[in-house]
Amino acid sequence: MALFTFKLPDIGEGIAQAEVVGWHVKVGDRVEEDQPIADMMTDKATVEMESPVAGTVVRLAGEPGDQISIGAMLVEIEVEDEAAAAPPPSVETIEAETPGEAVIEATETALPGSSNEPRASFEGPGVDSEHRQPSAVETPEPPAAAPTPNRRVEEPVLASPAVRARARELGVDLAQVKPSGDHVRHSDLDAYLLYGQGQGYRPAGRSAKRADQQVKVIGMRRRIAENMAASKRAIPHFTYVEEIDVTALEDLREQLNANRGDRPKLTMLPLLIVALCKALPDFPMLNARYDDEAGVVTRHGSVHLGMATQTDSGLMVPVIRDAQDRNVWQLASEIRRLADAARSGKAKSEELSGSTLTLTSLGPLGGIATTPVINRPEVAIIGPNRVIERPVFKGKEIVAAKLMNLSISCDHRVVDGWDAASFVQAVRKLLEAPAFLFVD
Repeated sequence: MALFTFKLPDIGEGIAQAEVVGWHVKVGDRVEEDQPIADMMTDKATVEMESPVAGTVVRLAGEPGDQISIGAMLVEIEVEDEAAAAPPPSVETIEAETPGEAVIEATETALPGSSNEPRASFEGPGVDSEHRQPSAVETPEPPAAAPTPNRRVEEPVLASPAVRARARELGVDLAQVKPSGDHVRHSDLDAYLLYGQGQGYRPAGRSAKRADQQVKVIGMRRRIAENMAASKRAIPHFTYVEEIDVTALEDLREQLNANRGDRPKLTMLPLLIVALCKALPDFPMLNARYDDEAGVVTRHGSVHLGMATQTDSGLMVPVIRDAQDRNVWQLASEIRRLADAARSGKAKSEELSGSTLTLTSLGPLGGIATTPVINRPEVAIIGPNRVIERPVFKGKEIVAAKLMNLSISCDHRVVDGWDAASFVQAVRKLLEAPAFLFVD
């Protein structure tokens, strides 16, 4: 018996150490050659390490999460054949002992005094014989002269036929691949390709790579970051999503726009705000603010609706005051005015504070569902999603319908899931029968 120490190979340029992501084996396991033994992660990629020998695992270098330096012991394996624990054989030994397994071609190209060194490559089965130079095995050669200080033959890199075939298909020169043991394995080839060490295997877009840029988080961006972090840290969010048939609502919107005169064009938002304001009196726990330090929830009688608005400086939330007192055209005008003021940087401080409920919409980018973050200290935020047309059943018939998902995120310390779902269902009834939006 002999002990083989498998040291962590150089798995990427500039990599000094790698983290153990997970072991595929444990002490006492029997492993075969080329069997996966560990997943190692660097700051660039995760590489699967394979056993270079067959034997029994007697020692592992640490637990998942530990950092292993390049060249340090990764695994110790007890092998039956003492030769397996010895250094890789020389060229002469390979030629003498394994003439049928690998055909070695050593082509000397360096001249005395030249800085160029000869390179050795070898091909396995399937190589076109018309393009292959005679090898030391196939054609007897006169004994070579002893190498001079300026001339030497590189030791060839060994690889299995499967690895050779794959390298040929990819056009990879195995002499450029660093082996993790005494010969190149699939994992070594993977690492070579992952790290882009070959000119033909650079990731897409490498030629257009830009320099790293550090952007200091200050001003509005810092306030947004702090507010979002505080909301997620302090508020236990839950999200509820419902599908709403807005076919009739879209028809109504088209009719209103066709006769709007000089009034602003209606989007879905003013109609949705009307529905929210009509439903909220029955669900006062949603139009509220929670002072968690004082332990007080304030349920507001007026709806001061925050409108999440994307600007060049980041996300801002101008507020529609007393939204419940405005009609659909007034809401459309106020939405436009506040959005323009926020984007131009002319919004006043009182127009950017005091909201009791927030509405966030990505417009045509709305996706099929969202999980919006609550605008603290509010307790709820509502997000309409994109309207899409799909076939639906109406009785026994299949008809085209315009559908929209409505998302709501709530503070579970104040709002129960039942209340949030009941509120959304009330809004849904109003939107699916839009005539009720305009009657008391």
